[in-house]
Amino acid sequence: MPRGDKSAYTDKQKRKAEHIEEGYEHRGVGKKEAERRAWATVNKESGGGEKSGSGRGKPENHSASRKGGRLGGRASASRPAAARSASARRAAATRKRHESS
Repeated sequence: MPRGDKSAYTDKQKRKAEHIEEGYEHRGVGKKEAERRAWATVNKESGGGEKSGSGRGKPENHSASRKGGRLGGRASASRPAAARSASARRAAATRKRHESS
């Protein structure tokens, strides 16, 4: 089996990698890098491609995903309330401007 062959992965793992890849691309990561990160995430969570046979499965570990989600708002939370409020006002003004055009 050549390197990079995805035949050992389940359909669920392939769907998960595709979804993660789309998320990275949406955030501005390049196509190849997004694919690399997506498969790395699938491998970390599920332990790689699934092998056949009874009792060979292992539970998935979502700790890294959970940690990433929890860390998401930290940067914003550390800013003073006045700065957050000013950003919100600017954003509202931008939305209003774009709505009229």
